[in-house]
Amino acid sequence: MDAFSRLAPFIQEFIYQNKWEELRGNQVAACEVIFDSDENLLLSSGTATGKTEAAFLPILTELYNKPSGSVGVLYVSPLKALINDQFKRLEQLLLDSNIPVTKWHGDASLNLKNKLVKKPEGLLQITPESLESLITNKRGACLAMFSDLRFVVVDEVHYFMRDVRGLQLLCVLERLKQLTGVNPRRVGLSATLGDVSLAQNWLNTGTGRECAAPVIEEGKKRVRLHIERFVNYADERDLVERDGSGNVVKVASGDMGDREHYEYLFKQTLDKKTIIFTNSREETEFVMAHLREIALKNKAPDVYRVHHGNVSALLRENTEDEMKSADEKIVTGATVTLELGIDIGSLDQAVQVGAPLNVSSFAQRLGRCGRRGQIPQLLFTFVESIKINSADILGPINWEFIRTVAIIELYLRDRWIEPIPPQNHAYNLLYHQTMSCLKSNGEMSPAALAQTVLSLGCFKNIPQADYKLLLTHLIDTDQLQRTEQGGLIIGREGEKVVNSHKFLTVFLAPEYLLVKDENRTIGTVDKVYPVGVRFSLAGMAWETVDVNVKSKVIFVKRVPGISVVDWDVDFNAELHTVLVQKIRSVLKTDEAYPYCSERCRERLNEIQYIARNSGILENLVTPLSDKKFAVFPWVGTRQLMTLHYALLHRKIKSKLPWITCVYLEVVFSGTKEELEGIIADILRRDLDLYDLPLPDKVQIDGKYNEFIPPELLRKQFVEDYLDFEGLKNAL
Repeated sequence: MDAFSRLAPFIQEFIYQNKWEELRGNQVAACEVIFDSDENLLLSSGTATGKTEAAFLPILTELYNKPSGSVGVLYVSPLKALINDQFKRLEQLLLDSNIPVTKWHGDASLNLKNKLVKKPEGLLQITPESLESLITNKRGACLAMFSDLRFVVVDEVHYFMRDVRGLQLLCVLERLKQLTGVNPRRVGLSATLGDVSLAQNWLNTGTGRECAAPVIEEGKKRVRLHIERFVNYADERDLVERDGSGNVVKVASGDMGDREHYEYLFKQTLDKKTIIFTNSREETEFVMAHLREIALKNKAPDVYRVHHGNVSALLRENTEDEMKSADEKIVTGATVTLELGIDIGSLDQAVQVGAPLNVSSFAQRLGRCGRRGQIPQLLFTFVESIKINSADILGPINWEFIRTVAIIELYLRDRWIEPIPPQNHAYNLLYHQTMSCLKSNGEMSPAALAQTVLSLGCFKNIPQADYKLLLTHLIDTDQLQRTEQGGLIIGREGEKVVNSHKFLTVFLAPEYLLVKDENRTIGTVDKVYPVGVRFSLAGMAWETVDVNVKSKVIFVKRVPGISVVDWDVDFNAELHTVLVQKIRSVLKTDEAYPYCSERCRERLNEIQYIARNSGILENLVTPLSDKKFAVFPWVGTRQLMTLHYALLHRKIKSKLPWITCVYLEVVFSGTKEELEGIIADILRRDLDLYDLPLPDKVQIDGKYNEFIPPELLRKQFVEDYLDFEGLKNAL
């Protein structure tokens, strides 16, 4: 029997009504796995390839044929907006099924939540934090709600794998299994995965099941790409224009490239539905404010919107709705918030200002355009500030530009995406789950607590000795307290943490102030802008009229013009060795990349000439000055940091000049050959990473790090971040 014939009648009717000509390859494959096996399922394919339907068509058929005695399907998403978006799609699909769908997050209807608690059934959509809240605060309700749970659908698997929220989700799903005794099948959906086996292992955690990951040949896609470049000259003397007699007629401004860039973006996005991606919220605000200003001068309609995590949910949802349905061609500036699969309809193009953070980010952003039969169209723009006569021989190399070419080549030609390394020593989450278990269960013996927490799949690499050290530290700091019976309960300091509304979240978030225009919430900022000060938010300029410090609210009024805004925390990225080695090959090759503009090709030739003549492509060590050297091992950020600390161990100072740098800047009083000999000696020996002179405060970021003993934070950094074997293998 073919896959279509096995689907429930209401689904067949839905397919007829929507005039689908046939099921897609991933939908047929998903039906085979769901109907004919007991395995978990991982569906990994490009954006808009029907993954959601591939998962839900067979799952809902199973639920229709054999109704569950509780919530039958749990759908977990990282974003409330994604839940709201999928809710609308599922509601349409389930119209004639008698299977209800309920959304459960902070903004969802309390009446509908209560109705589900009283009569648990159908499909529940939820975030990890809301699921954590349920299992911690409503254990009795959880027992009834999930006593016959059949499937857990995890959306955006690649996002969860990179984030501590993914570990939290895995822990909560296992605790749900411990509580109910039910082991539902898991179905993961992901658009971009570098190593499918890592994702299969992640999805399987704690289930004891195998995971099927059908490979569907999507065929080669055409892609339209273009890179354009603009220049700001730091030295205005080089921008003097003269007439035929040599007289000065005009001196151009140093920010000429910026102005030319904004004019170019305005023309390129005119009457085209576009997302303009940048790598920071400040840049998004600034770009969109300039586009709006140019539109005003040209009497063009205001179609410019801003979408990032500090813009209010209401304004973000309005933007999503406008992009999906408006007759006007909306142009939206965004950060990572529009990388995930929120349905915004068909796009004419996407624009990336500067380099994407990595190959995965590029793949996500490319996936946002080219839906519904269109050819994906992606435009890259760069603005360079050129310093005339730079003393540094490597100064003229634009690494962002070269990284962009390397990323495009890796994804489109080599079909490569970064694998996501596992987090084996997440002690901050170990603290959180310990406190959550005690809040949920009440007093527990140390042995029972260790058995409950350490049996969770996420903590399989954490030895009992580490957990004992953590518990002792938590008792000493009054996070936990021993009872007269020898049990453990939450201590006085711990009560402050677990009773806070912020306890459910495990990600770091700065203290934000609410920005309000009368009663309308515009968004949030992380610093106080005093009365009279102007700043930008949601693509508009505002002036502070009042500040309520106690309530953390800034009251504003709209003002014309362009202002700036800055956030203390923004996005960072680490580079993989494969990407760094591709950067090297781009510098070595003579290949002409057809997507580069003439200005970009000239710049690329110039950079390649500098790289070849400097010796960095062939030599491990290149002198920069008398006592300064550049070390180019052509390895990823983790391996480069390992070499940095290994050199410090030999009393040799080095640094990464910037966060995505591909080389070390080393201060050394000997010769180039002596430094090369020392590095060779480091690689020959068995380096004990625990002997390295790591800074006292060295740690992988984590919300609850302040409650973790420093020696455990150091161990996490050594085990989960440094990579000596990777350094040796690459060299």
